[in-house]
Amino acid sequence: MYKVDFRHELNLLDVAWTGLMTEAVAHAYVEEVTGRFVREGFRSGYRLRMDFSRVAVQPQEAVLAINSRFRGFPRASRIAIVTNSSIARLQVRRLMPQPYLAIFDTAETALAWLIQGTAAAA
Repeated sequence: MYKVDFRHELNLLDVAWTGLMTEAVAHAYVEEVTGRFVREGFRSGYRLRMDFSRVAVQPQEAVLAINSRFRGFPRASRIAIVTNSSIARLQVRRLMPQPYLAIFDTAETALAWLIQGTAAAA
């Protein structure tokens, strides 16, 4: 259903959704991400890439459960969403209005945007 990687070298929380989420899986996903976020030592200012390229639109109940449970979660400095689905783009824009969010067709272009300028800041 999903894969979560904490890539310390890039200060990146890298998530790939691989199937449709049920409400129960959505709750398990939130529990895993929030628990690991603390254990991995991540803080506000991290970068987030969410790859939805293997799925189009998620069921509304699952998306709303995830969205409501992540309220108050530490803020990312940049969010890159990967999808080439027009409907998924609309769903993301509706539920994630952050001005520091961008949507890309490929994971590679999303990662390039996320890490641009990090060498100069290091």
